[in-house]
Amino acid sequence: MDYFQSIDWMTMLNCFIVGGLICVIGQILIDKTKLTPARILVVYVTLGAILGGLGIYKYLIDFAGCGATVPLTGFGANLAKGAIEGVKEQGLLGAFIGGVKASAGGIAAAVFFGYIASLVAKPKIKKQ
Repeated sequence: MDYFQSIDWMTMLNCFIVGGLICVIGQILIDKTKLTPARILVVYVTLGAILGGLGIYKYLIDFAGCGATVPLTGFGANLAKGAIEGVKEQGLLGAFIGGVKASAGGIAAAVFFGYIASLVAKPKIKKQ
């Protein structure tokens, strides 16, 4: 009983709403435009990196927690944060190393689960 009382339900709601809105926007882009999922992925990561580099995305993370860090925009923000920290520590070379270092766990998980998905899925090409 104490476990359920210790859960911050408002944070969970914020997480669900923000993560859900990010996904809804992606689904609308897939359904209503000719953008491929790969291009939408690039847009999300780039947008997250820009907002993260400007220091804006951290406010969304503070508000929504994992609802903002788990989607692709959170990955982009994490890359930017790592690159900024890398520059502070190692100079220009850190801009290239820092982002990958900060996101290594996410990259490894994406490669692993992408491989697993490729074994069980039957991909189809989107009709133009």
